[in-house]
Amino acid sequence: MRIVEQYSHLNGHEHILVHKPHAWQDIVEVIGAVDAESCRVKVSAERGRVGRRLFSPRDLNKRFHEEFGQRGWDESRTSYWVTSDVQLIRKTVSFPAAEQRREIEAAGRTPIASYNQTDFVKNRIAVEVQFGK
Repeated sequence: MRIVEQYSHLNGHEHILVHKPHAWQDIVEVIGAVDAESCRVKVSAERGRVGRRLFSPRDLNKRFHEEFGQRGWDESRTSYWVTSDVQLIRKTVSFPAAEQRREIEAAGRTPIASYNQTDFVKNRIAVEVQFGK
């Protein structure tokens, strides 16, 4: 694969180039190492595209996980509990997940499980891989 376009949110790209160039090198190497054509294994069943070989998002994700993993990048997932009471959420946001749930239930509210997930994180730099049409 190759980088065709990029968007630097709040000058994040420039910050990484200056302060963490090894991280940028990892990202460039991973993208270059992923062979997208080998992931063209999904056969379309859509009208007008029947039989066309398409990229398999699962295979692409697997390749990215392998390449980033080899370079020490890990997935980050943070679980927490929320409810419809905004004040209660503000009170419990800094608590561990189990304590959040207890506090919400003790207040007579229904706890709702939620989470934040980031594909790859290393040295406080997060990479989110997305595929679209």
